[in-house]
Amino acid sequence: MPIATVNPATGETLEEFTAQSPDEVDRRLAGAEEAFLALRRTTYETRAEWMRATADVLEHETDRVAATMTTEMGKTLVAAKAEVAKCVHGMRYYADNAERLLADEPYAHPDKVGATSAYVTYQPLGPILAVMPWNFPLWQVIRFAAPALMVGNSGLLKHASNVPRTALYLDTLFTRGGFPEGSFATLLIGSSDVEQVLTDPRIKAATLTGSEPAGRSVAAVAGRHVKKTVLELGGSDPFVVMPSADLDQAAKVAVTARCQNNGQSCIAAKRFIVHEDCYDEFAERFVAAMAALKVGDPMDEDTDVGPLATESGRDDVEQLVADAVGKGAKVLCGGDTPDLPGWWYPPTVLAGITPSMRMYAEEVFGPVAGLYRVGSLAEAIELANVTSFGLGANAWTRDGDEQAAFVRDLEAGMVTINGMVTSYPELPFGGVKNSGYGRELGAPGPKEFCNAKTVWVG
Repeated sequence: MPIATVNPATGETLEEFTAQSPDEVDRRLAGAEEAFLALRRTTYETRAEWMRATADVLEHETDRVAATMTTEMGKTLVAAKAEVAKCVHGMRYYADNAERLLADEPYAHPDKVGATSAYVTYQPLGPILAVMPWNFPLWQVIRFAAPALMVGNSGLLKHASNVPRTALYLDTLFTRGGFPEGSFATLLIGSSDVEQVLTDPRIKAATLTGSEPAGRSVAAVAGRHVKKTVLELGGSDPFVVMPSADLDQAAKVAVTARCQNNGQSCIAAKRFIVHEDCYDEFAERFVAAMAALKVGDPMDEDTDVGPLATESGRDDVEQLVADAVGKGAKVLCGGDTPDLPGWWYPPTVLAGITPSMRMYAEEVFGPVAGLYRVGSLAEAIELANVTSFGLGANAWTRDGDEQAAFVRDLEAGMVTINGMVTSYPELPFGGVKNSGYGRELGAPGPKEFCNAKTVWVG
């Protein structure tokens, strides 16, 4: 795939980029190693000062950065500005809290292990390779970079090839905030070059957010070289609605949960599993709200849904819908690709999804919802768990016993009751099953790329 900025609203190629040479990549690896040796000896206070300054730079440039993201991958400008604000919040959160989250953990009874004191101390590993996707081109990077740099690691970014302008903005962002040169840098390379970087002895670990095949590939290479990885892969999140739910609120949130980021989010709700006692009422509200969404110019503040980011992504959505409809699924709204330049697909709801259809098990990365009818709590949980994914799950009920059952039995890294799955700097983020392993954010996130060193003092 060429490294290029292509406007998904028009299909026009705006700028093409030349991949960095092997010598330039080596120079950046050397810079990351040198920066790590400096960072690990700085104090949390110093790193926090730099992180706050970097957040200030980003906040000041919100309009510029948001417009770049919208141009490159089609998210609405409103959503892009919100993404910048989320990044700023995340950076300030770790500036304020990293030292507390990573404080030494003393053992309360050192005499029982024959010591005068014993504790665990968290120390950085070194340069970390981040392989990141295009769908949240700023936030996906910052949610790794902010905690990693606050720990004292350095970072190298291999970003998606269709968001090079965003990648190059991130290349200098942290040094502009005061971090040493090389603390965080972009590698403008193709996917075929990732393995060579990952196997370089200067890289100590890797994190990847992206597709399941990409995750398997990176994990296999890292495993051969005994390097730790954190993987956040695909998701086909359930959105379960039970009879006691507030149906008006559930339907309203369901639309946002499905169509956020033009439907291109791993944690977007994709399978709407509704109890038969409230199915008709929910479906009526949900379909009407999906059909009412405004599809159009992502730069327009009134637009709800912009284009899909890539032509291949739009084609995948078309094929999944066509497969379902061809096997008997009913289109409740949407379902027709507009004859326009660019890569558009309308908000769509399909009912009657069966195991013979690809949508039953595969992730749909676009504004397409599958609507399912179930007759019991047990059936809802069974259907929610039927896919190979386990990223997030949404459940709507005001019944305490049902809530407890969802928390206990849903196979997911995150369960949200009476709301929609999202990410917060304050809470751990990640999945199980084929959605990956490890955690970002919260307290566990920074520790993923630390040496949890046991100290025993006699």
